[in-house]
Amino acid sequence: MDRRSFLKTLLALGASGMVPGLLKNQTEKPPADPLGPVLPLRPLGTTGARVTMLGLGGAHLGRATEKEAEKIIRGALEGGIRFFDNAYVYAGGRAEERYGKYLPGRHRERLFLMTKTTATDASTALRQLESSLRRLRTDYVDLWQVHAVGSSRDARNRHRGGVFEAMLRARDAGKVRFIGFTGHRTPEALLAILQLTEKTPIFQACQLPVNVIDAVSSPSFIRQVLPVLIQRGMGILAMKTLAEGRFFKETYQSGTLRWTTRRPIIPNRLSVKEALDFVWSLPISVLITGAEIQQHLQEKIALAHAFHDLQEEEKERILKKILELSTSREYEHYKKHP
Repeated sequence: MDRRSFLKTLLALGASGMVPGLLKNQTEKPPADPLGPVLPLRPLGTTGARVTMLGLGGAHLGRATEKEAEKIIRGALEGGIRFFDNAYVYAGGRAEERYGKYLPGRHRERLFLMTKTTATDASTALRQLESSLRRLRTDYVDLWQVHAVGSSRDARNRHRGGVFEAMLRARDAGKVRFIGFTGHRTPEALLAILQLTEKTPIFQACQLPVNVIDAVSSPSFIRQVLPVLIQRGMGILAMKTLAEGRFFKETYQSGTLRWTTRRPIIPNRLSVKEALDFVWSLPISVLITGAEIQQHLQEKIALAHAFHDLQEEEKERILKKILELSTSREYEHYKKHP
């Protein structure tokens, strides 16, 4: 495919017209609630639920200090975030426990709370769910996901192990509102889950990497998986929108330098605003951001408030700036490359 045709194919994934009536004018500004102003809401696929366009990630929160974690959670609430991501395995359970301690239980119905299971069999999955509920101090989660599916074989193993059936039982029991799955290693893993449930679709959401480099690299979650998710009316949860910090020259974790990038995308080629606006301009439900200090979260909240849906020519301009980096592997370290 020549460069121009490639760009036009990708840009067709824009929110306008991909699924008529479902994602058109998808972002709406809600009134404030008792917790304060609320960020704009988007539909979680065809579930009927609406979620804030920005969500707080749990993995980074588990690595923050206790004091900073409390500040981040309170700052998220004050900034209008109502979507909270987590997983059973994050920081040995500390991330879930922090949500349980600092999220306001009396306003539980105003929060969209999600966690995930790494289990490969039904009994372990249900046991992890019970532990997650205790840590989170809640009777139910809004979304429970099969976590980090790494390959087609992994998808089949979890299916054979009864994990999908366990999730359905938990949903029927009222402990879970919606179920989904996540993955960041290879698009084939997520496509395998979709194929396994093609005749009897059971999942309402999928969490996957969505960023400007994925849009032009290969394999690509955006090009290979998003169209199928859209066709099924599923909620799309965007993660790794800045490639876990690899878009920057230096990336710190818990105050320690973790990565350096030879050819940083930000600020050499794009601004953070351009990178995130590109993701928000695709038909995603929520952009999940990780933060270990409150300053980073406040920056994303400000960008969410300032967001405007990019037109086709604006998205094309952004992609052209990074198209020559499409074969580089220095950004998407989490992805399995050919």
